[in-house]
Amino acid sequence: MGMPSGTELLLIFGIIVLLFGAKKIPDLAKGIGKGIKNFKEEMKDTTPDEIAQNETPKVQQSDATAANSETPKNTTQA
Repeated sequence: MGMPSGTELLLIFGIIVLLFGAKKIPDLAKGIGKGIKNFKEEMKDTTPDEIAQNETPKVQQSDATAANSETPKNTTQA
């Protein structure tokens, strides 16, 4: 699949106008632009040290706890 052709783009744009109305489209575009701008600013502000600090270490189960979690529990009926 490649880029949509001119006819397909017009059809998509027409559906968007029908769904949101012509007055809402500039507001939607403005909101998307602000979101992208904020995301880029946060990516620039984040340093590799902050990323390393926020990563959670992977916890590995010991063999004893792994064996206990696999064994079925016995139940007694009264």
